[in-house]
Amino acid sequence: MCCLVQKCGLKLKETPRKPIDYKYGPRSVAVGDFNNDSWPDMVVADHIVNDIAIYFGQNGTSFSTPIQYPTGNGSTPYIVAVGDFNNDSRLDIAVANFGTNSIGIFLGIGNGSFEKHVELSMGSSRPIFICLFDMNNDTTLDIITANYGTQTISILLGYGNGSFSSLTSYSTGYDSFPSSVATGHFNSDTYLDLAIANHGTDNVQILFGNQNGNFTNGLTISTSIGSRPNSITVGDFNQDDYQDIAVANYGSNKIGIFLNNGNGTFGKQVTYSTNASSPYSIGVGDFNQDNLLDLIVTNNGTGNIAFFLGYGNGSFVQARMYSTGDFSTISFALCDVNKDHRLDILVVSNDTGVIHILLGSFEGFQNQMTFSTGSFPHSVAVGDFNNDTQLDIVVANSAGNSVSVLLGYGNGSFQNRMTFSTGFGPQSVAVGDFNNDTRLDIVVTNFTGKGVSVLLGYGNGSFQNRMTLSTGFGPQSVGVGDFNNDTRLDIVVVNSYSNNVSILLQYNRGFLRDEKTYATGGGSDLRYTVVGDMNDDGQLDIVTANYGTNDVGILFGLGNGAFLNQMIFDTGVQSHPSCIALGYFNRDTELDFAVAYGGTMTVGIFLGSGNGTFIRQISDGIHFVLAPLFIASGDINGDGISEMWLFA
Repeated sequence: MCCLVQKCGLKLKETPRKPIDYKYGPRSVAVGDFNNDSWPDMVVADHIVNDIAIYFGQNGTSFSTPIQYPTGNGSTPYIVAVGDFNNDSRLDIAVANFGTNSIGIFLGIGNGSFEKHVELSMGSSRPIFICLFDMNNDTTLDIITANYGTQTISILLGYGNGSFSSLTSYSTGYDSFPSSVATGHFNSDTYLDLAIANHGTDNVQILFGNQNGNFTNGLTISTSIGSRPNSITVGDFNQDDYQDIAVANYGSNKIGIFLNNGNGTFGKQVTYSTNASSPYSIGVGDFNQDNLLDLIVTNNGTGNIAFFLGYGNGSFVQARMYSTGDFSTISFALCDVNKDHRLDILVVSNDTGVIHILLGSFEGFQNQMTFSTGSFPHSVAVGDFNNDTQLDIVVANSAGNSVSVLLGYGNGSFQNRMTFSTGFGPQSVAVGDFNNDTRLDIVVTNFTGKGVSVLLGYGNGSFQNRMTLSTGFGPQSVGVGDFNNDTRLDIVVVNSYSNNVSILLQYNRGFLRDEKTYATGGGSDLRYTVVGDMNDDGQLDIVTANYGTNDVGILFGLGNGAFLNQMIFDTGVQSHPSCIALGYFNRDTELDFAVAYGGTMTVGIFLGSGNGTFIRQISDGIHFVLAPLFIASGDINGDGISEMWLFA
């Protein structure tokens, strides 16, 4: 279930929480959920013993003992990356084997184990860096490498079945020693471009993509003599909708910022000191939840990392340093390890064989209070359940077969929970007045119990025993709205296993008519639903995320409780839409929708025309390290444009 998190503009604390150490022999780290338990796991490349190690996340507080997979004698694995290479909705791993001039592919089985690796030959090239992206817009992940010795970058196009094409290579110039590559749109066309950090020639090189999927040498930007750029990343640092470049200059103890002019050229480099440290790797993220991009840098040889908080105008606060306690910190990954909607940092130290996990912590939370919600809370909604004008919370506890209600005091604190029984496996919760007594009630889907539970409120914070209403199999998500214009709230449920939508119409003081069902097609595997007027006819419509058929469906309402057959909007092969948010994303007053693609780790935007048709954005694809499973929207700054919140 999607949840809305307010962006509060909190500041980063000077001292993060104590790091957790996991001793092994790491060179690089990446994150992903390899056993489908919803907790982030780690994969680490160990260049000493020539294998990768998988650490499984355990409730956001610790990781398991590693399971090791060999990469081959003398392979010297340098960098790991995570993605779905065979479109089976299971995460796979790619590793750059510097010692054997190859890329190793480990296909995931989905339970945390992997098939024996397959090696892709890189010829005479020695891959020192690897990243994943869809380079030819076929919705399949491709591999990009920076190669030591041959002074090239290479692209291996994915076929979508776990295999890849032969490499296509592009020269970066004599003695360039490319060390890192990033993708982005740097000029005014719609084709993907490449930015390369050339450690040996002290510059950043731009290769412009064309309509044939090839690249031409664009321009070279100096990072200054002796700078030795080692790592590169891309982001819109001044909020002008153009992608800028940040680079870690290992030789000059500085990072460099190049702001995009929007026409394929860049402004002069602006540098920021890392306080006599040697910046090795650089990444981007919003670390203080102010909607502005910040930078993180690992510093090799000084045992620390640096944060640069962004002002949003292309400039940054001077570095804030955080100790890791080790001499060499060379690689990192970002994710929300403990699911608190704050970015955490996984840092590897090459010399001591240690992984540090720094849990994100922000100012503004003093005398933290903890409130128990029950077993495995899965969905949350808010409302005033005891009519004291203060917001309360209801949580669906998927393992406890219950909902918990926490009554609010109005000062940010809550009473201890009251628990009310539901059916089996409560998955999604919503609130509304279902018996027209002006008191809020609760409806929750019972995923393993085939139905929904309705709990009618007394108005004092307590609820009657549940009423159970039948739906299809695997009810996944619930929404409410008046679908027949009788001023009474009705219920819509999407049923994942039976591939249909159930409509329950209210007709008398909490009683609901027998369900009406609308088919969405075999294999649709519905995951989420939202309700809105999608064609400006004054009637509520239903929008569904069809995970299994890679599309979004809209059932247009007739205003009498009936709906037209589903209209389909394709989201791309293996996109696996998992969540939807409605909003106004382009100022035209017509309702749009955004879709989180669990399969391709992107977000898609569909712009509404007002007549029930939608245009899919060409720039369809904000990419993430982890699949963005949940999405929500809202206009928090009053500019008429909806912002999005994304959770992976």
